[in-house]
Amino acid sequence: MRDIAPARFYALHLAVIAVLFALNFLLPAYHHGLMARILVLAVFAMGYNMLFGYAGLLSLGHSMFFAAGLYGAGLAVVHLGWGAPPAFAAGLACGAVLSLVIGLLSLRTSGVAFMIVTMMFAQVFYLAILYFAPWTGGDQGLVVPRQARVLTIGDQPFDLADPQVRYLTALALFAAVLLACLALVRSRYGRVLVAIRENEERTTMLGYDTFSNKLAAVVVSGTICAAAGAAYALLFGYVGSNFAGVQYSILPLLWVLVGGAATTLGPLLGTLTMYYVIDVASGYTTAYLLVVGVVLILLVLFFPKGILGSVRQRWLGWLP
Repeated sequence: MRDIAPARFYALHLAVIAVLFALNFLLPAYHHGLMARILVLAVFAMGYNMLFGYAGLLSLGHSMFFAAGLYGAGLAVVHLGWGAPPAFAAGLACGAVLSLVIGLLSLRTSGVAFMIVTMMFAQVFYLAILYFAPWTGGDQGLVVPRQARVLTIGDQPFDLADPQVRYLTALALFAAVLLACLALVRSRYGRVLVAIRENEERTTMLGYDTFSNKLAAVVVSGTICAAAGAAYALLFGYVGSNFAGVQYSILPLLWVLVGGAATTLGPLLGTLTMYYVIDVASGYTTAYLLVVGVVLILLVLFFPKGILGSVRQRWLGWLP
């Protein structure tokens, strides 16, 4: 039985990836572009879920990690003339370093204080973007030139602005992060994070260094979010300060709660659900936020642990 469960986990996730790959050939142009954006933002939500869902740390500052990847990649292209691969690596490095520094400082607090401290750091990061407007573009943002958004594999160039290439690149990033998160949460380290979330004092008594484990969770989470930000800059060609605003710290929390915290596929489902609820509702009424509010209330009433979280609790207890 121990061999069956891992096979079931990976079969489910590979099936989801296969369905998303098939959608590349089936979706009309509008939904094709929307799904590419959703896949990138689902990676952002997966990064948030690693910290909030599994480690139990509520952060309101994750927009700065997304923006660190966004600006790290965007500024490397615009001001340094770097190509897409090194620019993506620069965005990833910026997110990793920033999350390490923020983790070392913010983890001196806990609970509500941790939430407030992360929000304060994010606001400082946002104001810094506005202050250095000559380089960052300030409120206007920056447009990443299309000619720089080219990924070369061997001798074959791939234009990341091309809809097909953009979708498949977003899917490749999503698939890599999804499988990495699945492996991580099922590992010994992932179980230590869950133990810290459930009872940190008891985990400490068992001999685990909870600070180091939580710091690693912050770095992993921030790096994944930065990967999403760097991909967004290169795939969609825009770098803007609005991505560093507090609303982009609340959105991944909302997506994770809707899909199901501490579930590997919950972030995708939550991002997909909220994006299409807003998209469909805004097509019928200007009061679409009222519709979104009603949908959220219904989800809380009937799926209190999120969609996949409630499904796991009621019917499919084996879901990771």
